Amino acid sequence: MKVLIVDDHALIREALHAVLKQLKREAVIFEASNGRQAMHIVEENPDISLILLDINLPDRDGFSVLRELRDRDATIAIIILSSSDDQDTVKRAFELGALGFIPKTTEREIMLNAIKLVFSGGVYIPSEILEETTSPRLTNKLATRDSPKGLGLTDRQVEVLALLMKGKSNKIIAKTLNMAVPTVKNHITVVLKALNVTSRTEAVIKVGKMGWELPPKSES
Repeated sequence: MKVLIVDDHALIREALHAVLKQLKREAVIFEASNGRQAMHIVEENPDISLILLDINLPDRDGFSVLRELRDRDATIAIIILSSSDDQDTVKRAFELGALGFIPKTTEREIMLNAIKLVFSGGVYIPSEILEETTSPRLTNKLATRDSPKGLGLTDRQVEVLALLMKGKSNKIIAKTLNMAVPTVKNHITVVLKALNVTSRTEAVIKVGKMGWELPPKSES
């Protein structure tokens, strides 16, 4: 397991290094203090599987680094670190392909569990963000359904939702499930309608709130 920590504060990198070693003692951990160093390390180590990325970097906007990383490799698990946890910042992170968002004020144990969740293929959204962005009416409605199938989704649509939750693009989903991209788009439209949301980001937040178990699907 290779991990990259991108943050301009040495103390934060040191703390994250300790958390990662607690999670995976054998992990090979790289560190970068800016966006340029981060991209160089990724180019030299294409098998990096997890990146912890601060959005406030000295040389580049962290979101631009996130976008470049996601365009380069759609399979890397990327977690955003931020001193800000406002809804707009969180939503933008997920829209650009992050699989987790961890405020820097997060307690060590919660951070450890968040990293573990993302690395295992899940999506981590801070509970306080879920509480702010989830409508009580919709939450109550979805809570009565113990699985996506309770919303009338087909097995195929549940598989699409599972990959969508991992931040996969329509193209990657189509390749993984051996279907045409327009078919994927149609399935996503049905999924969003069933969840009563208008975007992939909102879908991730809603499903994350429900804690549904979605079927794993390996990528070819």
